[in-house]
Amino acid sequence: MRRSAALWLLLAAIVVQVISWTFGYYHHPQWIADNPQVDRLAKLFIFTAVAWWLGGSTRNTLWLWMLALLGFLVATVVLAGPEEWLRGLEGERVGFGIRNDQHGSMLFGVAFLGLVIFARRLMMPAGRWVLWRSVAWGAVMAVCATAIAIGQTRAVWLALLVALPFAGIIMLAWARWRGTGQRVLGPILAGLAIGCLLILIAAWLFGGVLIERITAESSVIYQLAQGNLDAVPYSSIGIRIHSWIAAFQWIAERPLVGWAGEGRSLVIAHTPWLPEMVKQNFGHLHNFFIEIWVAYGLLGLAVIAALTFWIGRGTWLAWRGGAMPNDIALFGVAFFVYWIIVNQFESYDSFWTGVYVHNLVVGGLVTHYWRWRYAKPEEKA
Repeated sequence: MRRSAALWLLLAAIVVQVISWTFGYYHHPQWIADNPQVDRLAKLFIFTAVAWWLGGSTRNTLWLWMLALLGFLVATVVLAGPEEWLRGLEGERVGFGIRNDQHGSMLFGVAFLGLVIFARRLMMPAGRWVLWRSVAWGAVMAVCATAIAIGQTRAVWLALLVALPFAGIIMLAWARWRGTGQRVLGPILAGLAIGCLLILIAAWLFGGVLIERITAESSVIYQLAQGNLDAVPYSSIGIRIHSWIAAFQWIAERPLVGWAGEGRSLVIAHTPWLPEMVKQNFGHLHNFFIEIWVAYGLLGLAVIAALTFWIGRGTWLAWRGGAMPNDIALFGVAFFVYWIIVNQFESYDSFWTGVYVHNLVVGGLVTHYWRWRYAKPEEKA
């Protein structure tokens, strides 16, 4: 395992950050940090420790994810308190005491995604506890759906609207290919029915708020469709658009090695045409991939792309080799779609919330790949 590509990619991430910092030290020393801050990318590799600790066990992985979910639910009550939940139910946007409004919603989105995909595992085993498991699952689903609605984060809504149908299509295609449609179709239809019911309830309870959030940026969308970038107002989406334009101007100057770890804040602070309001209230670019490009250039993007490819390939090989259960593989695919979308509008992987989720999920996937790759034949059985 010491020769695993993950550790070579970790070394590459450290080297890229040192290279970017070194070039920046000679090019713009007045803006460079006193050290390369290699944790910016290295913290995305904590999953290697998680995967090793889980020992290739599906049981350990599911227990870890379940305990993370329960801990998160408790944290939202302790940190936010019942008062914040009540304000959310009254139509106010809330963040559940976790960094800001978007980060709490993102975490609830991951929880909702997992609950839908693992529903069959939770409810199908027979026994006297099946009723209680089903009730608990439904209650947590309702809490997550409510939180996603009152969190009012449109990127999370979009990501779920794409990731969940995508996962459903994969399940149906796989069932048809394996000839197990009758056994799989029932749970899928049940999950879709419950999901539709929750959507209808949310629309009934929060319809006005949802419509207001969806249509709030209609003028921005219109200006973008017309190509009038200069006329885009500095609204929530507008600030993102203008900051991305500024970022690409900085990228054009140093496309290969970037501006080192402080690149994202340099764009905001030193782009002369950005208004003072943006400079005072924002220090990042609300897009993880653009931030990597600004900071570490194409070299940094290459490391992230290689890591993504390695995780995806490993998930595929572990599933095809029988070391990874179907639902965990499906969750990995759905999470990838969800994660790509939400990180286009908020750089979650640059903050502790995203790093936490990234390493828990990826650690659970990679531990199955390492089990398939390195375990002895008798241990794989």
